[in-house]
Amino acid sequence: MRVAHISDCYLPRLGGIEVQVTELTRRQAAAGDSVDVITATPGHEVRSGLQVLDGVRVHRVTARLPFELPVHPRTRAHVAPLLREIDPEVVHVHLGVVSPFAWGGIRAAVEVGLPVLVTVHSVWGAAARSGYGLVDRLAQWTTRGVQPAAVSRIAAARIAEALPRGVDVLVTPNGVDEQDWNAAGRRAHDPATVRFVTAMRLAPRKRAAPLLTMFASARDQVAAADPDVTVHLDIAGDGPQRERLEKHVHDHGLTDSVTFLGRLTRPELRERYLADDVFVQPSVKESFGLAALEARCTGLPVIARSQTGLTEFVTDDVEGLLAGDDADMARDMARLALDRDLRERITTHNTDVPPLQTWPSVLGIVADAYRVAAAGAAALP
Repeated sequence: MRVAHISDCYLPRLGGIEVQVTELTRRQAAAGDSVDVITATPGHEVRSGLQVLDGVRVHRVTARLPFELPVHPRTRAHVAPLLREIDPEVVHVHLGVVSPFAWGGIRAAVEVGLPVLVTVHSVWGAAARSGYGLVDRLAQWTTRGVQPAAVSRIAAARIAEALPRGVDVLVTPNGVDEQDWNAAGRRAHDPATVRFVTAMRLAPRKRAAPLLTMFASARDQVAAADPDVTVHLDIAGDGPQRERLEKHVHDHGLTDSVTFLGRLTRPELRERYLADDVFVQPSVKESFGLAALEARCTGLPVIARSQTGLTEFVTDDVEGLLAGDDADMARDMARLALDRDLRERITTHNTDVPPLQTWPSVLGIVADAYRVAAAGAAALP
């Protein structure tokens, strides 16, 4: 199949959408698809123009803007001719909370008359659903063959709320490579020290500061129940809040219990997961939770909020524990720290039972979504 992906961000930028779009396109190309990516992200070797990476043709449509922002003032004028030249069977557009280049790409694809699948990689709140008239525009485009999708059922439900009744929102999940994230090498840990770990960008939306408060509460609960058990929190990642978070740790007497690891490579992160006991994801606006899925594949029980897309691969008391609020999450952390049998049962399940969101399965789901988009476009008058 000939597929053109449109995304504001792509390598060499690193982030959730960039990593997922990169992995998806590489695996599609390896499976024999003809894959093009149109992005506003400049490359290191090729700032603007065509670059081939791992069998994927990357068209960089860039403008010189401060901080190398992935934005172009004339997106449609550049993307429409590219689409006519590429002549894909389907266009796959990737949206975040703010994706001006991708929105312009949808408009260009509709103008050219191509089938379009739009995957939303974030949970749209009230502001995103109504702001800038984007949802109204998407609603209009659904009448012209644009097929909406999201990376989880929770995210899809939010989008469906804002679209005309009867418009189906598909689920095209993120994927994980079992070979890259597996439990091989997991070693026995000292049951008297339970290590929690998280991996995130240290920014307000990810809620690292509330996590520190929850961890402090869990530590107190564990100390009161069993003074022989200690807990530790490893935080992988970096971002604008790091200095403030480190000060919070110092000011609240958590220095001996919290370690900031900085940004880790994927192999380094896997090694960290194998050395720890429980993964914690504190955010409430998580459309999918790729880091948690990767940790789950290494065997770690996952603690997360029940209102997030992590419910795609975490069932309460099976792959981890789902909390209704921050107080519940602190109690769940204390519960897993104190209940060794529960930790081991969940770890054994996560080690032995692979998730549904492995790449072979995801590629099939995405291909089915392409067929739905193409059929919808073909049915237009």
